[in-house]
Amino acid sequence: MILRDQLLPWQQQNWQHLCHYILQQRIPQALLITGKKGLGKQHLARQFAFSLLCASPRPDGFSCGHCDRCKLLNAETHPDYICLSPEEAGKAITVGQIRSLVAKLTLKPQFEAYRIVVINPAEQMNNAAANAFLKYLEEPTERTLIVLITDKPAKLPATLVSRCQKLAVDTPDKETLSAWFKLHNTKLSSENISVLSGLAQSAPLLMLEYAHDETLKVRNKCFNAWIAIAKQQNHPVIIAEEWYKLPEAPLIFWITSWIIDLIRCFYQVTTENLYNPDLNNPLQELSQQLELKGIYKLYDLLLNSRQRLGTQINKQLMFEEILIQWSELNLSR
Repeated sequence: MILRDQLLPWQQQNWQHLCHYILQQRIPQALLITGKKGLGKQHLARQFAFSLLCASPRPDGFSCGHCDRCKLLNAETHPDYICLSPEEAGKAITVGQIRSLVAKLTLKPQFEAYRIVVINPAEQMNNAAANAFLKYLEEPTERTLIVLITDKPAKLPATLVSRCQKLAVDTPDKETLSAWFKLHNTKLSSENISVLSGLAQSAPLLMLEYAHDETLKVRNKCFNAWIAIAKQQNHPVIIAEEWYKLPEAPLIFWITSWIIDLIRCFYQVTTENLYNPDLNNPLQELSQQLELKGIYKLYDLLLNSRQRLGTQINKQLMFEEILIQWSELNLSR
């Protein structure tokens, strides 16, 4: 659990940047916080919001935690702190939600400080919602800060992004990551930490989530099925039907990481530079038997598939196409 007055170790520079806004009394009308999933962007935004709304912030920039406004914030009843997200997980933020929000924002903040609106994940606004929100940003209301949070900034309209100040939360270096993760999970070996780091793309909170659920077990099962297709021991369509039931974004990333590692193994890259160091032996074996041109062709298909995630794509057909091409690639050995 992350405490109210604590920052994650890799967010120190980001926090200094936000505190600078306060010291200079130049709070932006809109702030876009970007970074990979699992870096604590929501926590950082919350700390900044609490600081702006607190009646007596501490010298280090954090909220005091005990004033009347902080008590309202902790009880999640502060009228000037608004969080907006999809009404259902995986669904869009609708134009109706944005219009309802804008109607609230036409009124002045109830306290003398700022009003903070946090929209997360911002890329989930559909086109109509984004257009309605853009109109608001063209004529924003007084003492109101809009914080947009996303790990997919490319999916936001460029016109909307251009009206925001940007704050990018970067992944920590290996030393910071390892020290923080061992502090929160001492049961895993260094090898497993390295594997989780690859799967989570060095995002610590995502690594912690993976360490506590079945992610590694599911990934290993999927890899075994992928290898079975390569050896003509399983049919692509059967595996695609099984994979259809799994979350598609992590699965597409896993397959892409296996392809990248195959290419790296072909060029004899060291094990520690693989996304999947624990799978080094089977990947090394495969890399010496496959045609590199065919691997690059499959990699292009995976990139296109990743771009189509979140659309109305038929997931089962998408996996069938990927696995059939993988099967054909191995038939040509």
